[in-house]
Amino acid sequence: MDRTNTIARLMAEAHADSESDRCELVILRALIEEATELGADRALTRTGLADPDACDDLNELRELLQVWRDAKASVWRATLAWLVRGMLALVIIGVAVQLGVTDVLR
Repeated sequence: MDRTNTIARLMAEAHADSESDRCELVILRALIEEATELGADRALTRTGLADPDACDDLNELRELLQVWRDAKASVWRATLAWLVRGMLALVIIGVAVQLGVTDVLR
């Protein structure tokens, strides 16, 4: 029996029990559980994650995302390092000009 039929049967039981002013908590819990599982299955199917390889796909995506984050952090560090080196080179050139070292080079 598929989940849709199970939900329909549980709803019918809940409706029959509600007419006698007692809808059992067990029926309501089962109804909610079946409905949430059906909804989760539909969501996974619509996103393409219902196949058995979905777990491997997600793990691979997580690894790729981590590699991307690591690469992005490395680029920022390298850029900052080159900027600092450039600034230091400009400072050294400025000091050399102020001290007249450029006259020695001519």
